[in-house]
Amino acid sequence: MSGEVYDQAGRPKPLEVRLKKADKKLIVSYEDGHEFQFPAELLRVESPSAEVQGHGASQKQIVAGRRHVGIMELEPVGHYAVRISFDDLHDTGLFSWAYLYELGLQQDMVWESYLQNLADRGLSRDP
Repeated sequence: MSGEVYDQAGRPKPLEVRLKKADKKLIVSYEDGHEFQFPAELLRVESPSAEVQGHGASQKQIVAGRRHVGIMELEPVGHYAVRISFDDLHDTGLFSWAYLYELGLQQDMVWESYLQNLADRGLSRDP
């Protein structure tokens, strides 16, 4: 592992972060060659905030009705994270580069699980 591509904990470092407001997507490229395109809806419903994640795995909230959510702005937090402000006024989660990397690797599985959780509870992606 090259010291330039990975941080001190062995995690890939971000190379570029692009917000495509019109497409409601965040694109994060990492120095190890991975690039992830995150729909705003996925980021909103998987926010690492306590409001969504709770204080343990059993407390995670299912956030419905966010099909049309967008991203208003990004705010860097040190060299380790970004705060995302969504247009539904949620902005309390700090998305670390490591969290985004893991979410990117598991994106398809996380999305399918989210859709199944909505269906199981009779909830919708629509507001």
